[in-house]
Parts: sequence; structure tokens; C-alpha cells
Amino acid sequence: MPAGVQAVFDAVRAACPASVWSRGVELARADAVSGDVAGDEEISLQVAPPGALATLAVTLYLEDEEWECQCTSRDDACEHVAAAVIAARRARKEGRSLASREAQPGWVAYRLTREGGGLAFEREIAREGEPAFRLVATLDAIARGRVEGPRFHATEGDIDVERALGTRRRGPMPREAMPRLLAALSRCRDVTLDGEPVEASGEALGLVAAVDDAPGGFRLSVEPETEIDETFSNNTVRCGRVLRCMGESGLSGREREELPGGRFIPFDGAAELVTETLPSLEARMPVRVRTKRLPRSERTPPRTVVQVERRGDSLSVLATLVYGDPPRARVDAGRLVPLQEGPVPVRDRDAEERLVRRLRDTLGLQIGHRVDFASADAIEFTGALTTADVVLQGTAHREFALVEGLAPQVSLAADRFDAAFEGRGLDGRATKLDAASVLSAWRRGESLVPLHDGGFAPLPADWLNRFGPALADLLAARTGDGSLPRSAIPDLARLCSELDAPPPPELAQLEPLLRDFRGIPAAALPPDLRAELRDYQREGVDWLCFLREAGLGGLLADDMGLGKTLQALCAVAGRTLVVAPTSVLHNWLAEVARFRPALRAHLYHGPRRQLDPDADLTLTSYALLRGDADTLAATSWDTVVLDEAQAIKNPESQVAQAAFRLRADWRVTLTGTPVENRLDELWSQLHFTNPGLLGGRAAFDEQTARPIAAGDEAAAARLRQRIRPFVLRRLKRDVAPELPARTEQVLRCELDPEERRVYDALRLATRDEVARQLTAGGNVLAALEALLRLRQAACHRGLVPGQEAEASTKLTLLREQLDEALSEGHKALV
Repeated sequence: MPAGVQAVFDAVRAACPASVWSRGVELARADAVSGDVAGDEEISLQVAPPGALATLAVTLYLEDEEWECQCTSRDDACEHVAAAVIAARRARKEGRSLASREAQPGWVAYRLTREGGGLAFEREIAREGEPAFRLVATLDAIARGRVEGPRFHATEGDIDVERALGTRRRGPMPREAMPRLLAALSRCRDVTLDGEPVEASGEALGLVAAVDDAPGGFRLSVEPETEIDETFSNNTVRCGRVLRCMGESGLSGREREELPGGRFIPFDGAAELVTETLPSLEARMPVRVRTKRLPRSERTPPRTVVQVERRGDSLSVLATLVYGDPPRARVDAGRLVPLQEGPVPVRDRDAEERLVRRLRDTLGLQIGHRVDFASADAIEFTGALTTADVVLQGTAHREFALVEGLAPQVSLAADRFDAAFEGRGLDGRATKLDAASVLSAWRRGESLVPLHDGGFAPLPADWLNRFGPALADLLAARTGDGSLPRSAIPDLARLCSELDAPPPPELAQLEPLLRDFRGIPAAALPPDLRAELRDYQREGVDWLCFLREAGLGGLLADDMGLGKTLQALCAVAGRTLVVAPTSVLHNWLAEVARFRPALRAHLYHGPRRQLDPDADLTLTSYALLRGDADTLAATSWDTVVLDEAQAIKNPESQVAQAAFRLRADWRVTLTGTPVENRLDELWSQLHFTNPGLLGGRAAFDEQTARPIAAGDEAAAARLRQRIRPFVLRRLKRDVAPELPARTEQVLRCELDPEERRVYDALRLATRDEVARQLTAGGNVLAALEALLRLRQAACHRGLVPGQEAEASTKLTLLREQLDEALSEGHKALV
């Protein structure tokens, strides 16, 4: 079974309350789910709750481990999603389609027939390869089982048809019912007229006004907007394969009498036609003027007008053809549009064509098409514009002129970093540009950048190619007041070296981090430590303590089994919070008792949980971090450790947001898989340990993640160099001589609520009975059988007679551990 379906199943199971999951199981067992489960990225299914009229669409997004349901439930995962993922997982396991168990439910079909000059109506339930079932009752009655009938899926369109019918079921449809009925039928899949497929439209058929030549004048008439093939008595027409209602025309009583047959207008009434009648009709319907003899009261040559305005860093240009000075009319899409009251100009199409050709040949413009010229193109266009024979509107083109180049100015200090670029504007005075705008233009591949006071300056491309990436990294890390986080000092030091500038004084303290950790002093080990550290573990502890004293966070990414927990226990100081998966909390307690017995450990867990202010080490789970974010964030911790930190790999998740809110002097993350799919996962963990190191998420995505995904080796090398001081990763093969032949690990986990309920119920049911039998001298086999049942309940609920379960907490934990071991190339004996 593909991992995507299982992953979504696990995510939905974790998000579902027990009662919701139970209802989902019942729906899946009732075969309420149908659809195709063959998708690799997403699966779309239909869930038909028993007794419900309409089906609900559920979509499972396999890659993102997300889901979507049409219902209005406020639960993160509703019973319909649970039913869909259970059914999809079962179908995938069995290698079948959900439709293979029985025929797919039918659909509602609509059969229209011509009757008495109008339309009659019937409904059927149709199924592939089976005779149709004629409907004489409501869909709701069949869905609820009050009336016998086949299973079917109803759409919202089918429900709207039911509402439009009211108390009717079949037969001729009255005039007043047709608009609503056709609107509902437009969303239904199977509609026929006398056996021929047709479509319904909820949009009424409108009218248009037309002006044609007539002897001695003009003919004004109204006609349907499209050709009608058939008219029915109940206000319905057929246009090809589409059924529509006749719409309201908006005509007055006199107009309804005269215009359908056509009204004659003599030449001497043309002025009224142009100035009053047609504008009035245009307000209610489209007007088609099919005569060229309407009078023009003014003759004036056309002119080309070019409007210019600045839009950001671009010059926006729009060319139009106008008549009159000032313009009285404008040519839009081949039509003459009056711009003011008065005489209508007579069009000179030959003159218009000449102007159109000249505009195209000299400036490359088309009438009525707006063009935005980027900076370099705008400067070239401005030169041609000043010599063209056009009427200019606006002065924005004057701002697009080339000035001298920019000079970089970089100010470096221990905790501050400032950068700007200086140039001279159109007026010759000095002007400064912030580095962010210059870098943005450079990353977009532009050669020019706009100045504040007008004009465009060439970018210092050579300088930016050498120092631009480092400059961008520091700008992204800089806070609003210009200060730099301490984690950015190594980046600042490298830029100082490249610019031949003196390094910040604080660099000396962090020098070992830049020299592959050579020179890191040996840290004092805790006096209560009861463990003999291997050499690589000692190096890890020294590195962690060095970061702690320097006020920097770290990501310990050693392979599974190399002792990340032990190294962290040797380095923690002060009041410490450890966040780990629920399944490893007891392992942490055991490790503390084994290696640091002097530490007072407190488990923040369970329904009556409370923080112990006197505890040295507070242990909690990611689930409680998410649920109790306000409580845990209200405490100022000396140290925060995130174990299995891939739990915060999605920076938008609630658990990651809760982790970012924690207040701590020192932060550490432990994980054997720092990156599984996307670089966003690494950003999220380093944003926790060293906020600001990699800048904002958007900047990281634009400057680092996307270039690396596109194969930019330089960007990948720069990222490795930047994070090297703060990430320590050793593989088992790197330290193999120091490792024992095998590492033994006991996994501990807690039963989920449903498993605990079954276990406790079984224990209570058998305890008194076994005690009674033993007291009465019974065989000890009854006790052994009871223990066997309890062991089965603790391992997998599905082993207990009468119980069913898709998975168990123990198997889920084991699978996670095995997946991690296999991904790192290890062998495991369970």
C-alpha cells in the first residue's frame, strides 16, 4: 500500500476524537463510501451517510497529508473524512476499487417530453447497465427508506430540482415554475428531451435592439439575442441543445407593442434616434447598429493620443484614436464612443488606418492596448517618443533617463550591519538607495534601478556578483532596528574578509566554529554523570556547551543510536524543558535516572498536569506543547530541547508555531533526519534554535530553497557554509570503531484512549472471576488465559475476540523506529 494513504490514515486517526473515529468506522462498514482510490496525489470520494439525501465529497491530499470535506463540521477531521480514509486504505490493501464490492449507486436522470405545446417532466434513477427506476416519490422519502427504491447519489442540483418542483412530481410544468426548474437542471448531469440529450440554462434568453436600413429611413426592432429553434407554451425555448426561459425585456408597454414587429423612423427622426432612443435602449439591452447612414454632424480629422504614467519601476503607455480637440469621441474596439454631448464626428477610417500604421512603425504600439515598459526599455522608448508625431498626455516619460552608476556603502559592526548604494539623481544631487531594493533588482536580472528623485542608474553588477549573496543573507537576518542576531556573526565575518574590512571583535570568541570546530575547549562534565563518553560523544558535548556559552542554539543531527539524548543531558543547564514524542518520554526518564541521577525530572503529562517550578528537567510531549502553548510559553526556561525535532518540520503547523513561542536562553534540537523532503524543514528547525539566522521564510525560499531545487550548486554550498557552525551530524559509519556490535533499545509507549478502554474493561471483567476460581481451588490456566487476553489487548486491540482495529499504538511506534533505522541504512532485530 502506498505510504501516502497510510500517512493520511495516521494523520486523520491522530486528529479524530474517539467518538468521531467510531462513527467513521461505522460509515465505512456500511459501505457508505464510493469512488476511485487509484490517485497518487489526491483521492476524491463520495460519502453517503445513511438516511441523508445528498452525498458529501471528501478529498484526501496524499502528498500534504491533508484532507477536505464538504460538511460543516468544526472538527479538524470529521466522521466522513475518517470513513473515507478507512475505506480508501482498506481498498488499497485489498487491491480493489471501492466500486468492486457492489454496483455504484445510481444517479437522478430527468426526462422531458413535448406535450400539448409545452414540456412535461419525469424523473428516474439510472444505473449503468440496469433498467431505470421511475420516481413517483420524493428523493428524501427514498433516501430515508420510507419508500422502496434503489440506492442513489444526489447532487446539490438534484436537491434544487426537488425544491423547484414543490408539490409536483411529474407531468406538465407551469410557466411560473420553469425559471427555477431550468436553473436547477443546469447543474444536473442527465437531462433529455424526447430521448435526446439536452442542456438547461438558468440564464434567461434576452433581447437585443437592432437598427437597419429601410426605404426612406431606418427600421428599429427587437429580436432574440440568439436564434430560437423551438418555442414552448410554458415560456421556454430551445436554442440548439439548450433549453432557456424567455427573459423580461424591460420594454415599456408601447415598446412591447411596436418593436417586435419593427418601428419605422424617417430620416428626419434620426437625431432623436441617435440622441435619445438608442441610449435608452442601450441601458436595458445590447444595441446592434447595422446601418451606416446615421447622420454625422461634424467632420474633424482623427488624432493619436499617447498617455504616459509611471507604475512602479515601469512606464505605462496607452495609445488611443480620438476625434476633436478637445476630444469629442474615441475609437474603442472599432466603435466610435462619444466622450461628451454634442455633434457626433464622422469617422475617417482611411485616416485612422494611416495613424495606426504610423504608430506601429515608429513606436511599436497598438491602439487601445496598454504596454508597460521596464526600466531599460522605457529609457529607449522615451527617446523615440520625443520625436514621434503624437499628442502626449502626461510627463512620466521624463523620469526615465539614465544617470551615473551606484557606489556601494557598507558599514560593519559587531551587532549592527548597514548597507546602501549612493548615486546622483536627474538634478545632480546625491541620493541613496537602500540595499534591499538594489538586491531585488539584481536578483530579477535587471540592469537598472530607479532613483528616488527620478532617473535610473546602472547596477554595479560585478560588485553584486561577488558580494550580493552574502549581503542578501545578512539583510535577511537583520532585525527591524538594524541589529544582527548573534548567529549571524560568522556570516558577517566572512563578508568582512571578502571586503578586506576588519572583522568584528566578537569573532575571536566564535573562531572555532569557523574552523570546523577545531579549538573548541573541553567542557566540564556534570559531577553526577554516570557514563563513560565515547570520543565523538565528548566532542558533541564540547560543541553543545560551547554554543551554550556563546548564546547560540544548535541542531544535533547524529544518526540513531549514537547517543543524542546522553549528549544533551551532559550539556543542559538551569531549568530545562524537553519536548519529545509521547512514545519516548519514558525513555527520557530512564536515561535521566541512569546517567544524571542528581537531576530532578518532572513529567508534565496527564489530565492533572502542573508545572513543577523546582524541577531541573521538565518533560512533555509535542501534543501538549501544541495544546498548552500559552502555559509553556509563559515560563522563561534556561534551556529548551526538542527531541525528534522533525516534528516541527512544517513551520506553519500549530506545533511549530507553539515551539517558536517558547522563551529560552539556549535552544537545542535533536533529530536523525534534519531534512526529509524540503529545505523548509531545515529552516523551521534552525529558526527555532537561532531565530533570524536564515532570515524570514519567504526570503529563504526565494534566495536559497528555490535556487537549490533548481540545481544551483553555489547556493547549496553557501547554505552548507552558513549552517555548518550550528549543525553537528555524525553517521554511524563515521564513528563505527567506537560503537558496540549492536545497540539495544527498549521502546515504551502509552495506549491510546480506545485501547486503554478495552484493556481496562477486560481487566475488570476477568479480575474478580479469576480470583473467585483460584480461591475455589480452580485451575491456574484461567489466570494464564486472562493474562494472555490482557497481553493481546496491550499489543493490538484486533487480537481480542470481538474487537477490530486497523492499527495499534505499539505497531505504529515500531514502524516509525524501523523506518528511521532503515532510512539510515541500519539493520534491526525486533
